[in-house]
Amino acid sequence: MGHRKIVLSTVCLILLLVIVMATGMIYVVEFRTKNKYPEGYVLSAPPESLMKIVIPPYSGVHPRFKQRHEDHYSYPIKIGDVGPVKALIPGDLQYPFICGIDRSKLGQPLVDNQQGYGIPVYQEKSNRELSKTIVGYSKDCLIPTQAAYYYNRKGTNRFYPLAKAKNDIETIIVNGKEMEFVVRLELGTINRFLYAIAVLRGENETLGEPNGAHWNKRLIYQFRGGVGVGRKQGHVRNTGVLKRRHRQLAEGYAVVFSTANQTSNHYNIWLAEDTALRVKRQFTSLYGEPDYTVGIGGSGGGVQQYLFGQNNPRLLNAIIPLYSFPDMISQTINVLDCELLEYYFDMTDRQNPRWLDWTNRSYIEGFNATIGEYTELSIVQKIFSLWQHGHLFDWHPGQTECIASWRPLSSLVHNPNYHHYERYFLPKLFEAVSWTHWADLKYIYGTDKHGIPLHTWDNVGVQYGLNALKDGLISIDEFIRLNAKVGSWKPLQDMQPERFWIFGGHYFPIDFSVWGEQNMRLAAGSDKRVAPRNTASLQAIEAAYRSGMVFIGEIDIPIIDIRHYLEDELDMHHTVASFSSRQRIIDAKGHANQQIIWMTEYPYLPIDLALKAIDQWIQNLRDNVDLSVEEAKPAGLHDSCFRIDGSLIASGKSVWDGAWNHAEKGGDCQKHFPSYSTPRQLAGGGVKDDIFKCALQSIDGAIESGVYGDVDIRPYQKRLERLFPSGVCDYRLPDLGRPSDFWGAPVSAE
Repeated sequence: MGHRKIVLSTVCLILLLVIVMATGMIYVVEFRTKNKYPEGYVLSAPPESLMKIVIPPYSGVHPRFKQRHEDHYSYPIKIGDVGPVKALIPGDLQYPFICGIDRSKLGQPLVDNQQGYGIPVYQEKSNRELSKTIVGYSKDCLIPTQAAYYYNRKGTNRFYPLAKAKNDIETIIVNGKEMEFVVRLELGTINRFLYAIAVLRGENETLGEPNGAHWNKRLIYQFRGGVGVGRKQGHVRNTGVLKRRHRQLAEGYAVVFSTANQTSNHYNIWLAEDTALRVKRQFTSLYGEPDYTVGIGGSGGGVQQYLFGQNNPRLLNAIIPLYSFPDMISQTINVLDCELLEYYFDMTDRQNPRWLDWTNRSYIEGFNATIGEYTELSIVQKIFSLWQHGHLFDWHPGQTECIASWRPLSSLVHNPNYHHYERYFLPKLFEAVSWTHWADLKYIYGTDKHGIPLHTWDNVGVQYGLNALKDGLISIDEFIRLNAKVGSWKPLQDMQPERFWIFGGHYFPIDFSVWGEQNMRLAAGSDKRVAPRNTASLQAIEAAYRSGMVFIGEIDIPIIDIRHYLEDELDMHHTVASFSSRQRIIDAKGHANQQIIWMTEYPYLPIDLALKAIDQWIQNLRDNVDLSVEEAKPAGLHDSCFRIDGSLIASGKSVWDGAWNHAEKGGDCQKHFPSYSTPRQLAGGGVKDDIFKCALQSIDGAIESGVYGDVDIRPYQKRLERLFPSGVCDYRLPDLGRPSDFWGAPVSAE
């Protein structure tokens, strides 16, 4: 009987492996089909751009108090001419650099070298098709400035070249006069990124000499999100900008955008700001100064608005960040916790039935979790667990926000060997580049003596699950085991490629992994073994603050922070991010009366309502120059929440009260749209989520100060001291890396 069981188990295992291989091949074929190797891949880069050099962390003046360099470029950039290439910021141009012009359908970039750097540029045939003859190469992806008219087709939000109109041009009312809905769209490159300027066609204007006669003197700067680590131009669909802001264009707003202000390309806030300033210079040289500029954009697009409002209040007069975070870099604190915790639940502590209930993981991670959802990823993960480790599995379908939203992003930000655009480079070139956020901004964070970028992620002293312990949701033994085994990430120079074909890296490897444990510092085996924690660079953290990469709440412009409620979808744009921004503003300014928070049921998005409120807000400031921003706020403009049909659920000063601000009674909006938390908040940190490296206190001191609440931790003190030999986080104290002298420095022309 035992022999039969072994045979049956073996047959089942073989069948499962066949299914796995078949599933894997399907994924590979689909992945290859959807992401075919592009013809214009990057061949090579200037050798000096690939050298590892030693760079000190930024130690200068905060951007808020730093005089910007004078721009000597001649504006406007005429049609047929090329915009500036080098931004007015420190650091060399990045190479290699992926062109996005082909995806933007703007033709080939201009030839700028014959050394084979960048992508090949081909000779065009008489019918404008490309021949196989290479005439040169483009490393900077530049195009001549161009402009064209597009019309809005009746009854749609779509735009088409004016030459294709067939009595189907929409009409609009502007200044009481009916006119055709036709927009002049200008495209070009500034700082190597693609920019777009869209304005209603003026009376008797030409493409070369627009007059903006129907412009309402209000400018929208469009921002977009995503996560990028540089070396990428991005792309802009010529009619995409028009479609996105269709209603505002019809009202006479002008709209500008640059792929430098899309964070799926990079998170260099200096580069993003410099490019935005130059795009505005191009706009004003064509149309004149706007009455005001308002930012609109979601996710990373919202992050840029918060940071621009803090770092350079002259760039934007008001902002409408959509499902934003306070900044990008403090998001890495929790994002890089995610995979460590998921690996602990799935593998290290897999025999603990507690983690089979997905909602229990929220005790530690803070983010929402759902039960009863089968995914292809979870099926493949379980099968590979059996194949590789011999772990029998049971089907408890579900997932967490860490899995649904953050799984690939920890690798994108932190693994120098991973990028989902790997196929755009020759293999040797790809391997020569460090693909991390830290490397992208090495002129800010600095490098070590070997040229390895410094980073800001640290988990020394972090007591994961502390609040769960205090609330009786996990036992003391579970708390100790979690903190003994959760581990950290290996040094950047020791990290290996990813092992999951969907996210990139090796296609269908035998050593498959969704967690990236090959890059973790773990301690398998005996409970006496403790996994090491990771120490950040204090200099890098200090540089992050000094450079303006961290939102510290010092903002003095009107803000309407809007987001859909997406917690049930496990979307990364969790609601607590709005309250993190708010608490930072409160701590910096003493109040957050200049920030309004609106939350809605999807898909209702009150952009028009927000623009009207911003318009009145700014008008009040213009009419009453002695008023502060909060004093000029329109009457009736309050924190609010809305239903899917746009009807109001609740509005008022306390509607968002909740655990985040220690309110005894939850507000009406908070009850309707409950927010969750983050790993570091549940480890004792506050809602601001802005502690990169915590100050430490001894275990004895933590017990005395009440860190463990009513839990009698004394009998376990020696075990905790072995886990935390340097002590545990004391979140009553500020970030150890936050400099005391970086805010309020005099203006400097460095």
